[in-house]
Amino acid sequence: MTDKVLVFSRFAKSMLTRFGERFELLETGGKPADEVFSATELAGVRALLTMGAQPLGRDTMDLLPSLGAIVCYGTGYDGVDLDAAAERNILIGNSPAANASAVADLAMTLLLGLMRRVIPADAYLRSGGWSGARPSPLLKPPRGLTGAKVGVYGMGEIGRKIAARVASFETEVAYHSRSRHDVPYRYVGSLSELVDWCDVLLIAVRAGPDTQRIIDAEMLKRLGKDGVVVNISRGSVIDQPALIAALADNTIAGAGLDVFEQEPYVPDALSEFPHVVLTPHIGGHTLDAHVAMQDCVIANLTAYFAGRPLPYPVA
Repeated sequence: MTDKVLVFSRFAKSMLTRFGERFELLETGGKPADEVFSATELAGVRALLTMGAQPLGRDTMDLLPSLGAIVCYGTGYDGVDLDAAAERNILIGNSPAANASAVADLAMTLLLGLMRRVIPADAYLRSGGWSGARPSPLLKPPRGLTGAKVGVYGMGEIGRKIAARVASFETEVAYHSRSRHDVPYRYVGSLSELVDWCDVLLIAVRAGPDTQRIIDAEMLKRLGKDGVVVNISRGSVIDQPALIAALADNTIAGAGLDVFEQEPYVPDALSEFPHVVLTPHIGGHTLDAHVAMQDCVIANLTAYFAGRPLPYPVA
């Protein structure tokens, strides 16, 4: 058998160049596999490459009788039906920590842009408000980060890098995760306790059924009118309608979001708030992060086709 890899998600051509030099790629362009390839073509596919957030269920796996490995480009694998894969003894691999620094950098970008009101300030300058000495209520002195209580929800590789970065801004950092970690930050035993305590909530938790809409209306109320939330995890972690309501009635002071419930669709209401900073899921989108993620993908696929254990397996 040749080293055939079904490219299940839609990727930019530039992201696939290195893979195409090593493996035979069958690209679906994000369409259902059986709409693009015949059953005969799919029968020889032994590995599948996907974006971890894209739903990948039993129906797709059943189209691929020779499938033995699913490799996720990036850290996440929440879209993969792990139970269905386990029943077929299909291996799952990802790219752990490959983009952690890039995502942590964007978390700080969103936080600083939000708290220092960079977007309203930019608009004020470009519109001539500054040169015209026009008053702007959006540019009243904001609270700085120094001395702020920052809660990090999730202490994986990304959470650790976020915590280290935000701590350098002379903040007080605490965290909540499923377990304690050997980190120099205070562990808080429950998410609700963390939210009650913090001024800034940075979400870096892995998405899954246990975190689905866990930041709901009650949690946002606990965060309070001076609190802000930044999410670089998955859009599913926040109850998006509750967030919109909380922003509309000033239950919280603002939000920085790189992820949304139904990407790439973002409610118009979110883009209309002056106290929100939005980016289109670009947390891991840097050249060095892509190279690192591609390295992990190549290592996983090479090991699988050689009959060796995946170097980056999903536990």
